[in-house]
Amino acid sequence: MELNIMNLIFMVPALLFAVIIHELGHGIVAYRLGDPTPKLAGRLTFNPIPHIDPLGSIILPALMVLLKFPFIFGWARPIPVNAWNFKKLGYRKGMAVTAFAGPGVNFVAAVLFGILYQILSSPQLLITLNETVGRGFIDSVLTPILIFLKYSVSINIILAIFNLLPIPPLDGGRILMSILPPQMEQKLEPLEQWGFFIVILLMIAGLFKYVVLPPYLFFTSILLGY
Repeated sequence: MELNIMNLIFMVPALLFAVIIHELGHGIVAYRLGDPTPKLAGRLTFNPIPHIDPLGSIILPALMVLLKFPFIFGWARPIPVNAWNFKKLGYRKGMAVTAFAGPGVNFVAAVLFGILYQILSSPQLLITLNETVGRGFIDSVLTPILIFLKYSVSINIILAIFNLLPIPPLDGGRILMSILPPQMEQKLEPLEQWGFFIVILLMIAGLFKYVVLPPYLFFTSILLGY
């Protein structure tokens, strides 16, 4: 999709919504498992201000736009979770479920947005709207909605795929650490502090092109009906 001014106007709320529901997925599941930390931190809210991360929510997406990446993604401030408070499932299982909740919410959102996109962009509906309310309605109302839905699908899909990579401290890494034997988990824990740099190195080595991009194109093509 060409990134012009109109597209950017609808990309920003789509990105903010995606990263917020991602963190809310973690926080709500943790809270339901017995951890009050996300609620006490004031993070169980759709208000974007507590969730915005300057690097992940603003700087990185802007750079990806300028560098003409084939997709846009980012992240919000991580919701604080204390897995020792999990009264249900226990520490390890609870951590795995909580970690999966963020990407899971993104994938569900992508499916719902994709269904809505295909309904609103169907030729039958467009013909009917053109005959009843005119081309002006399609251009001024429906087209902006479709742009927002396209970005919502693509951003939610990329967030889900990227965060499921088995690299600490990404969600996939946390899931991996939760299902491995405790002794292996302890060996992987030090990698969390270097996780960001590992991801950057893998990106330079073609992580997105060879690992992230193929499933991204697969799911978006299905959800957007390409």
